[in-house]
Amino acid sequence: MLSTVLSVRTAVHSAASKRYDLDFSKLAGSELRCAPDGWHAVVALGGAKHRLWLAELPPVGSSVAVDLPLDRNFEVRVRAAHRLWLALERRPIGPPPLTLPLLTGHRLILALRAVDGSLEGNSYREIAQGLFGKHRIPDRGWKTDHLRSRTIRLVRAGLRLMRGGYRALLRRNRKDKGERP
Repeated sequence: MLSTVLSVRTAVHSAASKRYDLDFSKLAGSELRCAPDGWHAVVALGGAKHRLWLAELPPVGSSVAVDLPLDRNFEVRVRAAHRLWLALERRPIGPPPLTLPLLTGHRLILALRAVDGSLEGNSYREIAQGLFGKHRIPDRGWKTDHLRSRTIRLVRAGLRLMRGGYRALLRRNRKDKGERP
């Protein structure tokens, strides 16, 4: 499962803003740790785990703010921040911002299995037998069979993922999709 880390800091509190009970001192050691770059927290709210980064821990009872840099991951961070806010409001948070459709996830699994088979030196026929079952592979007419074409496409997709195309999964909802996974 892919996840987004949100940058959180102490906010300037105004009388009009609502306070949320987000006390980092109540987190267990595995959920809050200090690192050279700051504090890393995993906060379980609303049935999900929200990953947060803080340069320094805010004082107990203080308001917090989420920093949303205007960069290529802005849309994903906005959706993750919205889910955190919904969880704090005790409202349904919906699916994670980077959730893949079921069929897409299945295709990616097949692509990675296909490229593994190819890198181990297996033929397309052997890869197809491993992916789809030997009973579905014809004895004759393999060169024109739809499973051969599908296997070749899966191997190519797996190679694209292996060569860095997996990064496109993080930005899959952008209008300028760029390289396909």
